[in-house]
Amino acid sequence: MENRIETRINAEIEEIERRDREINSFIVLDKEGTARKEIKKGKLSDLKIAVKSNICVEGLKATCASQTLDNYIAPYDAGVVKKIKENGGLIVGMTNMDEFACGSSGETSYSGQVHNPAAMGHIPGGSSSGSAAAVAANFVDGALGSDTGGSIRNPASHCGVVGFKPTYGVVSRYGLIDMAMSLEQIGPFARDVPTAALLLEVISGHDLRDATSLNLNRDFYKFSEHLNPDLNGIKIGYALEFDGLILDEGIKRVIHKALDELNSRGAEVMEVNLPNLEIALPTYYLTMYVEFFSATRKYDGRRYGHKIEDVCGEEVLRRILLGSFISQKEYSGKYYKKALMARSLIRKEISDVLSDVDVLVGPTVPKLPHKLGTKITDPMVMYAYDIFTVTANLAGIPAGVVPCGKVNGIPTGLQVVGSALDDQKVLNVMYGFEKRDNL
Repeated sequence: MENRIETRINAEIEEIERRDREINSFIVLDKEGTARKEIKKGKLSDLKIAVKSNICVEGLKATCASQTLDNYIAPYDAGVVKKIKENGGLIVGMTNMDEFACGSSGETSYSGQVHNPAAMGHIPGGSSSGSAAAVAANFVDGALGSDTGGSIRNPASHCGVVGFKPTYGVVSRYGLIDMAMSLEQIGPFARDVPTAALLLEVISGHDLRDATSLNLNRDFYKFSEHLNPDLNGIKIGYALEFDGLILDEGIKRVIHKALDELNSRGAEVMEVNLPNLEIALPTYYLTMYVEFFSATRKYDGRRYGHKIEDVCGEEVLRRILLGSFISQKEYSGKYYKKALMARSLIRKEISDVLSDVDVLVGPTVPKLPHKLGTKITDPMVMYAYDIFTVTANLAGIPAGVVPCGKVNGIPTGLQVVGSALDDQKVLNVMYGFEKRDNL
């Protein structure tokens, strides 16, 4: 039985390899079956799963799409990978990404840029570009990404798939080669909400090896079992500030149509205010720069790989240099400490808004994905993709994206955000919206 499954998977991996020449969603395809030594039965039986290349899978390269770690083979399984294996998931390979998760486009990888299967010629979004593209191309049933400021939700929107960032601490970070430890969470991609909820159910739970991991009641983690599309009586908030920050009128039309559809399904849509939304982006980047600089100090070329500053790409080096500058004693008070104060303000503001509604909904990105190869000289233009997503990371709250329409043939996603530990509520609203055409 095990041999038959592996034979089938090997044939499917060969087909993925052939088709992926056009997409470049994978850095490593597990042709040897290293991650499938003992095939078990469980919740994910027969489902093919891809893993972002900054999450350790024993025996496979975890390069973070960087020359820095081009020969690093993970010596152990991340907590989430162990759970996938225990539940019968068939890991087929490690996906491409922006180098060390530094990017919002999927173009900064040492292994080459990722193409968007849902809008060929355009970026897939980042940094979890390969995972989103692999799902969108039907290579796999689900995939893992990591989300520091929108790195799951941004590519989910651009590629027309479902993506979910859980409450900070719901999913173990053990085995994640992270960019910013206080912001980043592992989460799932899938083509539909039930599959995403199932994958989240499998990878979530307390992990003694992760100091940030929450120890919650077991019933909390039954996301797929508790999935409910009923939107009657659900209070949904839409921030008036969103409209002023959306740069594409087509996206605005699609989002407002989605609000009408939610209302027609029984939800009550209410206008709310997030007056500090515009400071979320600088607050996020100042925080991330410092944490990323700290995280990269271990890449000194002595223990493994190469010294990061000697081989990394332009965006990675920019973030290291800025993090180093901001971390200096004479500047930390001017920048980093003020960013921490602003983070507390943003966290309180969104918490107060969510105390009056069940969830917030709105756009995921302010503009359509640009064409691959477009020269962007101002990094702030690229960073602007994250304006609607970073708030959830700063506050440590759950947020997911579900496809809601197309603009000029390019997918765009509806973002749903909830209070801390309201992951189930967010998934339910996503599911209710997803099922709108089937009821």
